[in-house]
Amino acid sequence: MKEKGSGPIAVWYRQDLRVADHPALTAAAEEARRLGTGLLGVYCFEDREFERAPLQGWPRTGAFRARFLLESVEELRATLRQLGSDLIVRRGSPARVLEQLALETGLQRIDFHRLMGTEERQVEDELRRALESAGVHVVSHHDRTLHAEYPFEQEKLPEVFTAFRKRVEKYATIAAPLDAPSALPGPPAVDPGEIPSLTDLGLEEPTDDPRAILRYRGGEAAGHERLRTYLASGKLSTYKETRNGLVERNDSAKLSPWLSLGCLSCRTVQAAVVDYEAAEGANESTYWMTFELLWRDYFQLIVRKHGAAVFQPGGLQRFPVEWKHNGDLFEAWRLGRTGYPFVDASMRELLATGFMSNRGRQNVGSFLTKNLGLDWRLGAEWFESQLIDHDVASNYGNWNYVAGVGNDARGFRYFHIPKQARQYDPQGDHARLWVPEVASLRHDEIHTPWELSAARLAEAGIVLGRDYPEPIVDLETSQREQRAGWERAAARISTRGPS
Repeated sequence: MKEKGSGPIAVWYRQDLRVADHPALTAAAEEARRLGTGLLGVYCFEDREFERAPLQGWPRTGAFRARFLLESVEELRATLRQLGSDLIVRRGSPARVLEQLALETGLQRIDFHRLMGTEERQVEDELRRALESAGVHVVSHHDRTLHAEYPFEQEKLPEVFTAFRKRVEKYATIAAPLDAPSALPGPPAVDPGEIPSLTDLGLEEPTDDPRAILRYRGGEAAGHERLRTYLASGKLSTYKETRNGLVERNDSAKLSPWLSLGCLSCRTVQAAVVDYEAAEGANESTYWMTFELLWRDYFQLIVRKHGAAVFQPGGLQRFPVEWKHNGDLFEAWRLGRTGYPFVDASMRELLATGFMSNRGRQNVGSFLTKNLGLDWRLGAEWFESQLIDHDVASNYGNWNYVAGVGNDARGFRYFHIPKQARQYDPQGDHARLWVPEVASLRHDEIHTPWELSAARLAEAGIVLGRDYPEPIVDLETSQREQRAGWERAAARISTRGPS
């Protein structure tokens, strides 16, 4: 090992694959310049991220999400090299990888951003123990939310979002994003390593479906370009009204993939909203973007507060619902073969593109839990595998919420699928795009083909059960059954008293 104090400083990259508004990189670069030493970034492809999901066995990171990750890592390496540094890429445990780098280079300090998930924090703890034992100074930074500090202690985080939002909006301020560096200290002489391919990760190259709203390309540049394109469309001024749109590219911002991997910081997005308001005027829609970013913050903090409970069947409420595990029902849901075009269109879009609208996520989640009565964790695992924008806090927090075991004061939240379809896909455009079997039906028929007469179906060239499935459950009967189970669970809680 080199003489103590003369080695380089490392930035351990995780879900923060950028150089702009990067507190850990900024701090590490300042310290490296002060000490006159080198700087390098490190990214580890952790085995746990590419193992099989525990309940159903599909890859935890599917092909669309993995491709986005690889593109983001490739761009980050290129950017760091342009700035004079480099990105060291390895596969395996970050603790072991960085401990080995410390032996090779005399690493004296490592900076990184803390994450909120339980597994992620375990990885941090393991790394801290290994490197501090090796004499490396470990410095963690806050990055994942708009605010670095909140007006309450962690254990006093409100359990209802509205209470959280009101206190934060009144008492907390959002820091301005940090500038990107113009240059960085050079790296030590060390093998940078190869970025793995999808094949190396046990995955196949995904096929881009021409029906996809966007081809999500990973990396900081693509994230900034999407932000610029969306703001230039002027649609932020009508965001609240259009954000539930299903087929138009700019109905919503669609920044979540870049936020999830930190190619864009949430503070950068918020600063862009403020600039937009200054130029174009503020209204309820421009505020709603900040509102959605606060929801994202809230789920991050909820996962930190409740830890492993968020991933249990009863969720953070420990609500004792008796969930089902029916493989046939789940496969029909997963593949978009439920007989309900509004559900099936979103599920097929997810499978074919790695994307689903927020409105779609709420409805398919409600259908899985409130109609099929299936364990919400099956849905969360499938989303984790398939969604390009998967973030552990947002995904599992939202599934807790929609399953009714999370932060929801309303109890049994149920989405009536045909009503939602008529409201959010009134002309049937999304259904026609993804469920072509029913495309010949009129807009007032397409979402409820089971209600049509055999003669009308024959006129449209459709035989239910042959061309398109009959409904796998009756909506009203199934939701009454699940509601009854919900009430039984609530009764058990009321009789057992405080835990």
